[in-house]
Amino acid sequence: MDLSDVPAELRASVSAALDEAGVHNGHLAIELVHEGRMRTLNYVHRGVDEATDVLAFPIDAQPADSGPRELGDIFICPDKATDVAEAAVHGTLHLCGFDHDTDEGQMLEMQDRVMAKLRR
Repeated sequence: MDLSDVPAELRASVSAALDEAGVHNGHLAIELVHEGRMRTLNYVHRGVDEATDVLAFPIDAQPADSGPRELGDIFICPDKATDVAEAAVHGTLHLCGFDHDTDEGQMLEMQDRVMAKLRR
């Protein structure tokens, strides 16, 4: 897994989320942004004119036939996130194809399991 574009302090959280999701080969990037940048991203991509804690933009919806998968990009606004590590886990699970808005609680259960492991 290529986590070179993930801030060092978030790599353990992202790695744990990827393990929980069963994704072992690919690349993703995380950028920490200020409220103004997050508000712009949220408005442009979701039509919501306010900053949020985390946005995830998946690239490869399915595993690549050959070579590593390009999972996508995560933007986190530390000023809006209660827990930046949990926001990283949340965004990573979205990039792995999970969606708490359409599933029956599985994504948030996975997130809770990852966070419990990280807090040990």
